[in-house]
Amino acid sequence: MIKLTRLNGQSFVVNAELIKTVESRPDTTIKLINGDTLIVLETMDDVVDRSVEYGRSLRKLLPPS
Repeated sequence: MIKLTRLNGQSFVVNAELIKTVESRPDTTIKLINGDTLIVLETMDDVVDRSVEYGRSLRKLLPPS
């Protein structure tokens, strides 16, 4: 899960694995695989960075193979 901020300043979390696309137009718009659209204050780069870090944190939890 990654923490983001709605345009009204309200914080929320979204499962990064559900993100289909992130666009900057000019507000950062996130489309989820279920078709929902979210508009957030964070930049596109911030959303990508948080999503990548989330993925890395999951891999740290896996036992070595």
